[in-house]
Amino acid sequence: MKVQRVSLWLLSAMLILCSAYTRSLRRCPISVDMHHLEESFQEIKRAIQTKDNFQNVTILSTLGALQNTKPLDVCCVTKNLLAFYVGRVFKDHQESDPQILRKISSIANSFLYMQRTLQQCVQRQCRCSQEATNATKIIHDNYDQMEVPSAAIKSLGELNVFLAWIDKNHQETSDV
Repeated sequence: MKVQRVSLWLLSAMLILCSAYTRSLRRCPISVDMHHLEESFQEIKRAIQTKDNFQNVTILSTLGALQNTKPLDVCCVTKNLLAFYVGRVFKDHQESDPQILRKISSIANSFLYMQRTLQQCVQRQCRCSQEATNATKIIHDNYDQMEVPSAAIKSLGELNVFLAWIDKNHQETSDV
């Protein structure tokens, strides 16, 4: 009887530890004002989307893999998409309107801050599965199929998709 209790206790302890570890892998800390980011996007959305000449093409919007990201892949996908926006989209976009440019710069700075915040998490516990790598590769491929200025505009116009995904997948960071 004692052996069964000890075995049951060890099994329970192991399940609790595995569950906590899985949640910690999913919940890389992101401490940025999402409301401010979403407001900044809303202020530029109309201006950006009116420049989009390819209304029937998407880079992020229809990517089911983004919406169906497994908990263990959240950190990896977040890291990869932040790198995508910082390394390609924000750099590739040419903006002549100084007000729009300021808002885009503010968003880009927030993304840089998120990248730095994630670095410690990424080094400790962020593994990229083949599924996560493929999901972000699809986004890069979609981007590469368009001319650079059009792809940057399209990606900026779809920024709300990524912001909503970040909010959904990282909103419970402080709760875990």
